[in-house]
Amino acid sequence: MKRPPFTPEKSCLLAVALSGLIIGAFLLSHLIWSVDNISSFGLCSLASAKARAAADYEATPIQLQSILHYATSKIVPQQSLAEISVTFDVLKTRSPCNFLVFGLGFDSLMWTSLNPHGTTLFLEEDPQWVQTIVKKAPTLNAHTVQYRTQLQEADSLLKTYRSEPFCSPSKAYLRGNYKCKLALTGLPDEVYDKEWDLIMIDAPKGYFPEAPGRMAAIFSAVVMARGRKGSGVTHVFLHDVDRRVEKMFAEEFLCRKYLVKAVGRLWHFEIPVANVSQSGGWFC
Repeated sequence: MKRPPFTPEKSCLLAVALSGLIIGAFLLSHLIWSVDNISSFGLCSLASAKARAAADYEATPIQLQSILHYATSKIVPQQSLAEISVTFDVLKTRSPCNFLVFGLGFDSLMWTSLNPHGTTLFLEEDPQWVQTIVKKAPTLNAHTVQYRTQLQEADSLLKTYRSEPFCSPSKAYLRGNYKCKLALTGLPDEVYDKEWDLIMIDAPKGYFPEAPGRMAAIFSAVVMARGRKGSGVTHVFLHDVDRRVEKMFAEEFLCRKYLVKAVGRLWHFEIPVANVSQSGGWFC
């Protein structure tokens, strides 16, 4: 998620960060207007309802910090406004929610601010980069993780993973699954213990042979989504689909049939819970 400074889209991206507050202000006005027009409320009930509405929709500290940061910084998020809007549209309907992000960068403060009162957790492979970002935004929930793969192994992993039973859809799991190299086994307990409503895959690095690549992140996101106990789908967003490995693994595990939107270099999937009545077969 790292990127050198780039300023032309700064004003547009700032508008995205502000959108959460604008929507909140609109909802606050609408709710107060509605309460004012309910004649059955007594004066005490009316005052109480107004106070609750104001508390629910006032700006959170992280949102205020985000506005200040993007208003004064020359460094902007990596994704384009159109790409950001895809995830933002889902957050508007699902927040507060559990939002897992593979990657940590200049957009992290924005993602956290767009999920107020929810849980937004970032996973990053570079410890020094974590220190750099968290030093500037100490309220971010970020963890360093290690990957067992390298980008140069992508073709081999795709050809051989079906020979390992614990990589199969019916037997795959993550925590402690050392037999399947695509399973992320060393994540924080919080990742395994929560059900994630949204998963963004914008890391780890995947642009040189020795880099971890996003193969394991894609596979593990699918395992989490298919194992969901709650109702509804898991929204998975994969960035950099213009690259061969990302596209190849997306088509193998995330599945074209679950692709609901493609904007720029971002694909949005809605992954349903695995159907336990189905036997055999693979992910797609």
